[in-house]
Amino acid sequence: MRNMTQGPIRGHLLSYAVPLILGNLFQLTYNAVDSVVIGRFAGEDALAAVGAANPVMTIAVLGVSGLCMGASVLCSQFFGAGDLAAVKRETATALLAGAVLSAAVLIFGLAFTGPILQAINVPPEIFSMAGLYLRIIFCGFPFTFLYNALSAFLRSVGDSKTPVRYLAAASVLNVVLDVAFVWGLHWGVMGAAVATVIAQITSALLCAAHIYRKVPVLQLKPEDLRIDRELLGKTVASGGITALQQSCQPIGKVFIQSVINAQGVSMIAAFNAVTRVDDFACIPEQSISHGMMTCVAQNRGAGRHDRVHATLRTGLGLEVSYWVCICAATLLLKTPIMRLFAADEAAGMLQMGVDYLTIMAFLYLLPGLTNGMQGFFRGMGQMSVTLFCTALQISIRAVVVFVLVPRIGLTGAAWACMAGWGAMLAFEVPYYFWCRKHKWMTIEQEQ
Repeated sequence: MRNMTQGPIRGHLLSYAVPLILGNLFQLTYNAVDSVVIGRFAGEDALAAVGAANPVMTIAVLGVSGLCMGASVLCSQFFGAGDLAAVKRETATALLAGAVLSAAVLIFGLAFTGPILQAINVPPEIFSMAGLYLRIIFCGFPFTFLYNALSAFLRSVGDSKTPVRYLAAASVLNVVLDVAFVWGLHWGVMGAAVATVIAQITSALLCAAHIYRKVPVLQLKPEDLRIDRELLGKTVASGGITALQQSCQPIGKVFIQSVINAQGVSMIAAFNAVTRVDDFACIPEQSISHGMMTCVAQNRGAGRHDRVHATLRTGLGLEVSYWVCICAATLLLKTPIMRLFAADEAAGMLQMGVDYLTIMAFLYLLPGLTNGMQGFFRGMGQMSVTLFCTALQISIRAVVVFVLVPRIGLTGAAWACMAGWGAMLAFEVPYYFWCRKHKWMTIEQEQ
């Protein structure tokens, strides 16, 4: 565990973010390996089917993980204040509430897969494959929630390293099973989905076993398994808004995906490939943001307001430094990366992806800044601000995609990202300075 109320902030953020970056990269490897293996061994239609299905599942995953994030902010505050009994009560409350929610998502997903895919304009030639993939992934959803919840609680007490080890093991297993099922047994999208579910189950069970061996503050006995109504209210107020905020992005992406779907299989496949690259590029920015959230929340709970604002400055500096590296790497490797996803005959798909990444390399600075601001506001408990900003960003992005993509192709999606992130920053930055002058200063003086 890591107490971030003492010691150098930059060191805390780096020590926290680096393992989290590795863990998230391992998690993204699930989807990337699916795409590479399917694209090369099952064909463009299969790759497009996975790409069409993924935004739907992402809504469910991020919605439930929003509950976990809101709960982890509360746990961080309790941990920073030294109230370990409250940490345990919050853990039990969030796990029980999340279990009910994840069961509801599973039932709903299995029942309405077909209508959902019809609503987002999935082409007939890939409809059945997309439905099969999505239903299998839904079956593993309870374990997806369990891993996300347990890893969020570990991070709330400053331990971002432990989940990485188990996610790494699950990632290796996923790669092996992908090759075995898709290439060896020729199961196509079904094989990729089954491999992902098995990997999710493995990471969740390993993480649970570790907590019950080595993390007493998070260990729950049978008598602890009850919902604290007061904490449930706070969790729903915090986590519910965060869940909405987390869901806004993929809901908008479903609309964006429907616009992409209407452009044909080649663009669907290209968009699936470049969004994998976007995910890898932005994960370190998001991980720094999570570190900022935990550091801000712990110091806020401890009353260390000077360290709260220093965390924002330090975190944004790290975000900019990372962008310089990822911009150069994307420009240098954009063509080899796209060739991983494209078979020899898919030249059109490859060029669309290269053109998109050429623009995005320079734009990756913007999500670094927005993620940093979002992490700060979450740590301050300003969940409504993060919800509004995310809704603003994805709404503008969706509108610009609707206008530009049918006219100029996939690069229109890149310019849409710029418009959305720019609007987000135009609100967040002035709002921060207003709050610091008129809102937080009064509270800090009273304390």
